[in-house]
Amino acid sequence: MRRRKAKKIAILPDSRFNDVQVTKFVNNLMYDGKKSLAFKIFYDALEIVDTKVEGVSGLETFKKALENVTPSVEVRSRRVGGATFQIPTPVREDRKNSLAMKWLIGYARKRNEKTMASKLAAEIVAASKEEGAAFKKKEDTIRMAEANKAFSHFRF
Repeated sequence: MRRRKAKKIAILPDSRFNDVQVTKFVNNLMYDGKKSLAFKIFYDALEIVDTKVEGVSGLETFKKALENVTPSVEVRSRRVGGATFQIPTPVREDRKNSLAMKWLIGYARKRNEKTMASKLAAEIVAASKEEGAAFKKKEDTIRMAEANKAFSHFRF
């Protein structure tokens, strides 16, 4: 390789739960560098999740939702002899987590609740129960990889 590998930036854990995964999620949730607002939205969403789901803490529900939305395979386009094939490939660990977070946040933003905290809470609860748009996205990705399994020998 011509270039040196980029250094990974160490992400500090959040103050309330002391968890790096929460900070990464909030960094994805953030708009225009407004991190304190993103943290407020996230913590409010977890409080709403606490009231909706009995017996389990909001953070545990959030982790279960992330786990349920995390994809194991994805399809990548590859041109072979003028035709474009969708080739199923396994997903790297860090990409799995970032895809799951982006899907959760993206589909939460598209929901029809009043505040972003309530949208995010509803999507987290739905994903923890293995339903909702983000979970459906994971299922569709796996289904597409399954359908194109015949082209896996084109993997680069």
